[in-house]
Parts: sequence; structure tokens; C-alpha cells
Amino acid sequence: MVEQTTRYGISTSVPFGYDQAVERTKEELAKEGFGVLSEIDVAATLKNKLDVDFRPYVILGACNPPLAHRGLTAELELGLLLPCNVVVHAGESEGQSVVAAMDPEAALELTGNPEVREVAREVKARLERVLGRLGGEGMVTS
Repeated sequence: MVEQTTRYGISTSVPFGYDQAVERTKEELAKEGFGVLSEIDVAATLKNKLDVDFRPYVILGACNPPLAHRGLTAELELGLLLPCNVVVHAGESEGQSVVAAMDPEAALELTGNPEVREVAREVKARLERVLGRLGGEGMVTS
């Protein structure tokens, strides 16, 4: 089930191990027109910089170029809030992971721009579909 888990994010638990969850997330993002511009391996970074262990955790910087163009055309400085971050991390139990996405409506509401608000709605709908398919549901809630 897709849930609004924080004021700024939506998420779902998925029945795959971490590596499979990362690959499936990228595939589902592509189906909605998102490319992954950046990939940050948080666990590796924390190990390298701080010598601390952290669960497998990646931040994917996802971008849908037509929607990004619409948003940037409406508000040039919108790039400060882009791309849409999607995180994948190992869940609490073996063979289970969590996929979460920023809530673009919450993040982009900062602009107060009605044109940006409309783009944010469309981006959120696409991200909800991604999470819904990953979680194996036909219907999503927010």
C-alpha cells in the first residue's frame, strides 16, 4: 500500500531484497518517463566517510524532462527543489525493502505558484503509480 508516511514523503514496502528493489524501482520510474540523473549510495558513503555501518540505502535523483521543463518555465529557480528524490532501503526483515519518494506537492508548494502546483500534482500521480506497481497494488492512496 502506498502511504503518506511523512509530511514530505510517500512510501511502500516491497517484497524484494534490496538489490532487486533498486532495479525494479528504476524500471518502474522509466515507465512513467523518469530518468535517474544521480544515484547516491548512502551506506557506502557513511562507511567511507565516517566508518559507520548503515543499512543498504540509495537515493535516486529522478527527473521527468517534460515535467521538469514545464516547472522550470513556470519558475526558473525551481531547480533548487529538483530532481525528485526516490529512496530505496533494506527493510526490517529479509527479502523486504522500502521505496519512498518525496511528495512533490509538499515540496513544490513552497513556490506558491499555481502553475508549479499543477506540475507537482502530475508528478505525484506518476510517483504514486510507480510505488503502487512496486507494492503490487492496483489502487493507490495518498
